[in-house]
Amino acid sequence: MFTEKELRKYAETMWWGLSTARTKPYKPGDFVLLRFDADALPLAEVMFELLLEKGINPIPRQNMTSSMEVSFYGKGTENQLTAIPAGDTEFIGNLNGLISLIAPASLTHLQAVDPKRIGQAAVARKFMRDIMEKREQTGEFGWTLCIYPTKALAEAADLSMNEFKRQVLKACFLDTENPPAKWAEIFEQAEKVKGWLNNLDIEHLNVKTTNTDLTVVPGKDRQWLGVSGHNIPSFEIFLSPDWRGTEGVYYADQPSFRSGNFVEGVKLTFENGVAVKTEAKTGGDFVAKQLTLDEGANRLGEFSLTDRRFSKINAFMANTLFDENFGGEHGNCHVAVGASYADTYAGDQSTLDAAKKSELGFNDSALHWDLVNTEEKTVTATLKGGEELVIYRNGEFQHD
Repeated sequence: MFTEKELRKYAETMWWGLSTARTKPYKPGDFVLLRFDADALPLAEVMFELLLEKGINPIPRQNMTSSMEVSFYGKGTENQLTAIPAGDTEFIGNLNGLISLIAPASLTHLQAVDPKRIGQAAVARKFMRDIMEKREQTGEFGWTLCIYPTKALAEAADLSMNEFKRQVLKACFLDTENPPAKWAEIFEQAEKVKGWLNNLDIEHLNVKTTNTDLTVVPGKDRQWLGVSGHNIPSFEIFLSPDWRGTEGVYYADQPSFRSGNFVEGVKLTFENGVAVKTEAKTGGDFVAKQLTLDEGANRLGEFSLTDRRFSKINAFMANTLFDENFGGEHGNCHVAVGASYADTYAGDQSTLDAAKKSELGFNDSALHWDLVNTEEKTVTATLKGGEELVIYRNGEFQHD
């Protein structure tokens, strides 16, 4: 699939992502969990070698195969679904980093499994994400992830393996001589956009497309983030809004695969911050069940925009990592129902406890599901003084 040179470039790009995502520099002796799907083994091996060269202690762990997931979620008892091995809390609490290499062998193998069983397992393991988030807030932890092309992904995206690979190469700048240098350039450009947005005193945002008319309230003490190294690729500029201010209709024209299920044409209607109505052209029952996973599953955890000038992705890739960063003709807007991102808090991260999150309207959930709109759109900000300002149009941010 990839040449040795391309694999090395991919690994070096992932190291750039991991190093950029953590506020404190990595040092020899740090522990980094290298989690990978079986089909991503070629990249995992090169990544393992690179981490050793950096003085890092890599901890390789292969994810469950598709067959294992079918057995686990289909046949596991309630105790087995929620069981946490002894020592996992301590293990997660001492990690300095996480690299995830996603290479699914199947995208629909769990479609016959009750989504509530999948959700039950996710809720039981949510504490691990909470631990990593707390360590990230103190600068002790960083994470990044990427995808490795598979036949299942290419077929779901209706692309040949070569076409799919080319999208990965150009999206991650692996077709350039020095991908990390190119990412550093994009990082600087994104810094200018974030600086502009963070200097605007925004009361609320309104997104209008042919099928969307949604109002989002950024909320108090928020900051726009993006191109932080967390995802490779990542071109989005996002924040976690005050979920209580969400009103209107949001439509995701881009399809989505989640937990072995395919959904398309998702339409959510929000009232007083809650999605009171869920519709979909395909997979409507699954969508409805996902949004009842827990109390926060039907609330907004993220609002994001991608500038088409940053992203070279112009094809549906059947994977959220790429699809939420779609560039194409009109760029994209995506929202996530479920968990918010604590690092979008503009104050002292170490003070953002559960009570403060609740007070500020940061959403809490075991779910985080990105839903993407690629239609032509206009995003208008209403500033605190009442002035209206178009911040995004024709797929581009409107900063100077």
